[in-house]
Amino acid sequence: MAPSTPLLRAVVLAGGDPLPAAVLPAAADALDAAGLVIAADGGLAHAARLGRTVDAVVGDLDSVDPADLSAAEAAGARIHRHPPEKDATDLALALDHVLARALGAGPGRRVDVTVVGGHGGRADHLLGNALLLGSDRYAPLRLRALWGDAVLRVVRDAAVLDGAPDALVSLLALHGPALGVRTEGLRFPLDGAALRPGSSLGLSNRMTGTTARVALDTGVILTVQPGP
Repeated sequence: MAPSTPLLRAVVLAGGDPLPAAVLPAAADALDAAGLVIAADGGLAHAARLGRTVDAVVGDLDSVDPADLSAAEAAGARIHRHPPEKDATDLALALDHVLARALGAGPGRRVDVTVVGGHGGRADHLLGNALLLGSDRYAPLRLRALWGDAVLRVVRDAAVLDGAPDALVSLLALHGPALGVRTEGLRFPLDGAALRPGSSLGLSNRMTGTTARVALDTGVILTVQPGP
């Protein structure tokens, strides 16, 4: 059966360092295609720099610029303010917002989500965000993240990676073993391999052309294309 057409394309703008110039075209393309744009607290600054509007701002709003927030509200954005003493990060709250839209659209519908930002700053936030993206909670979402020069994808079945010949690609198992891992278009191919959390087997592979394919039978893989 042919894959269903995505019901919704969403962008989540997360906090962190300003976007490098090299990633701006990819971020702009994602925003152009998005039917839903959510700013996670200080991630609203990315929208301001790109001259874009957002549909909602989510978080405790402790790091958002008040002028940016006022401008977003005036432009029609919904503001979802959470107390500082919350049990979830602003990125998690923003993904929950997208997830609610996805589940409300009916079971089995695909939602493609690009997370822009969320890199830089504290190491614990960076690692926590990577693990968050691969959590079972967000299994209904097909997640990609633009973090600095890096592109990350959460793969639960199969994915096609775009890049340049000889570009680095690492495959990391999240939250348990990834079994039946198969790759095409990588210098060191895998054919039914088992990747386990903490294993270095999937680190520092390289693309042989401009596309590569990663597939697996069970589990979750985070593909990391670290960029230049």
